[in-house]
Amino acid sequence: MNMITFMIMLSLTLSLALTALNFWIAQMNPDSEKLSPYECGFDPLGSARLPFSIRFFLVAILFLLFDLEIALLLPLPWATQLQDPTTTLIWASVLILLLTLGLVYEWVQGGLEWAE
Repeated sequence: MNMITFMIMLSLTLSLALTALNFWIAQMNPDSEKLSPYECGFDPLGSARLPFSIRFFLVAILFLLFDLEIALLLPLPWATQLQDPTTTLIWASVLILLLTLGLVYEWVQGGLEWAE
């Protein structure tokens, strides 16, 4: 039996065992909260014409902005192994400084306050 066949059989056995264990251990006691559809925290039985709060969208955009910051800074540890890492480190520092200033500006303007 070669190694690939062994690994396929092991992963198949493990996945079937975990699936069976999940069906065996899971608690099946539904209530009204579990049976209702999830509508982003809004009451699904109310009017569908209620306006969204602009704060909801602001928080979502800020989350995306800082999530992209992490994606841009991800290759930074490998940049230290370049012949001239100072340029990369300076640009990364400028990016972090610019985003930090933007965060401070949003904080001072009250953009991060959920309740008015």
